[in-house]
Amino acid sequence: MSTVDPITLAVVRGALETAQREMTITLEKTGRSSVFNLAHDYSNALFDHLPEMILQGQDIPIHLGSLIPAMKCVAGFFGDEVEEGDVIYHNDPAYMGSHILDCCMYKPVFYQGELVFWAVCKGHLTDIGGPVPAGYNPEAKEIYAEGLRIPPVKLWSRGKRREDVINLLLTNMRARAYQEGDLNAQYGACNVGERHLLELLDRYGVEQVRACIAELKDMADRHMRALLRDVPDGFYTGTAVLEDSGHGLGELSITAQVEIRGDEAHILIESPPQVPYFINSYAGNSVSGVYLGLMMFAQVPPPYNEGLYRCVSVDLGPPGTLCNAQEPAPHVNSTTTPMETLADAVRQALEQAAPDRVTASWGHASGINIAGHDPRNGNDEYVTMVLASIISGAGANKAMDGWPACGPLCCFGALMSGDIELLEYSYPILIHRYSLMTDSGGAGEFRGGSGTRIEIEPLNHAMTVVGFGEGRQLPTSGAAGANNVLLEPKLGRLIHRKADGEEQSFIYNAQLTAQPGERVINVNPGGGGYGNPLRRPVASVVNDVRNGLVSREGARLEYGVVIDSNGQVDDAATHACRAAN
Repeated sequence: MSTVDPITLAVVRGALETAQREMTITLEKTGRSSVFNLAHDYSNALFDHLPEMILQGQDIPIHLGSLIPAMKCVAGFFGDEVEEGDVIYHNDPAYMGSHILDCCMYKPVFYQGELVFWAVCKGHLTDIGGPVPAGYNPEAKEIYAEGLRIPPVKLWSRGKRREDVINLLLTNMRARAYQEGDLNAQYGACNVGERHLLELLDRYGVEQVRACIAELKDMADRHMRALLRDVPDGFYTGTAVLEDSGHGLGELSITAQVEIRGDEAHILIESPPQVPYFINSYAGNSVSGVYLGLMMFAQVPPPYNEGLYRCVSVDLGPPGTLCNAQEPAPHVNSTTTPMETLADAVRQALEQAAPDRVTASWGHASGINIAGHDPRNGNDEYVTMVLASIISGAGANKAMDGWPACGPLCCFGALMSGDIELLEYSYPILIHRYSLMTDSGGAGEFRGGSGTRIEIEPLNHAMTVVGFGEGRQLPTSGAAGANNVLLEPKLGRLIHRKADGEEQSFIYNAQLTAQPGERVINVNPGGGGYGNPLRRPVASVVNDVRNGLVSREGARLEYGVVIDSNGQVDDAATHACRAAN
């Protein structure tokens, strides 16, 4: 039983949450790239001196899970050589990073000469060097062909900015001003977090604050153990399929074996040998995938900290496999593919243990990066991930439809598309369309959330486009008897429309050049449905048709609801159609 005063505990918890939130606001308001200031592709967390995560933000899941092993790796690398005023930077998956575009800043927080906290900020830089703008190189056969690897290195030492090291990093990146601006935003966020933490220590002292943090971690531990105790003991298995990447690899499967014993869980991952393609996942990234699958199932209340995982052990399988990759495996696509497939496998295994907690999968990421030279400002180079292009649909569950335009699975609702007008202001592009897609949500008693379509034209310059991700061949998996009839509308795809109207469609990762007058069209999948579609209320189907989320054909084929050209239900035909199925 905790001896911490509950009022003090609540105040300390609120102060920690405020510190993390203000770190997030700092990144949003000071980030240079649209990836930071519009899409919010970053995450902030606080660690104690151990170092254990004491608070994670409502940020990107693929970042947060990997921060736990990465923080330990970075702290261990420097050991006793961490000093007040230091700031450490890192992105290397061989040192438990997620992928090299996700660059992480770690600031140790000292109080009266003692290391008490770490303020940590991870963000997706728009470029990391290498042969392909924005870092996604579908032709890379090894990690050395992908971009700049940054092992743990000090950017500030005892409060002094190391210009030589920072210049070395930025010199290897395209669109340097954007990367430097985002790096400075990360530094500002860490400083804001540090300031709040020091104020907290001034008020309550190290001993009291540590006691509160210990109780918060114990509270999270109790929540997860209580959940596991309600799950029958046993072995449970889930397998998810990674679609064919188009490089002769064929479909690949990832299997999760979950053992539940009392209030503990052990998760074993089985995956094929690593491949000479950028879909390998190193250990830090794969831990995030496992934790995401677990949290989709668990849905435990806050606090969210490292205490959640005390009762969970993870075995990623032997080194040199797809989900436990080793150098020199290429990996940049790993934060979406295969991470989302890995999360699906874990979630499916756990839902066998407790079918009443079943939920459909969210759409997988299928997006584009763009790069070129901006004719509006002296042909300065630009490069960015168009994160609006990977916004897919959320999965449905037993209580509600999936949210539209809320995915992909790897971001779990934390990613923003931002204002289209601001994207057009930031880059020399015209966005002709950004919309939901009819029939893209998985069919079910509860319908999956709709995916999106974006159409981009380069203005007065040639634009490099790199397509990445999956969900272009296999629809998002549903749950509890959900079944799709119309498959094509539920799949992602990349389309290059020439000025004469000719279109070339890609269902694999690809790189292309778009000229002025041409359009690049990216379509994202919707979320999975839940339950038998024929049990969906007729009124709900009619409402979907009126809102453009389901077509009349989709209503008839997938839901057995016949609607005439005036939008009226043919009751007799509907009864007959549903009875026939």
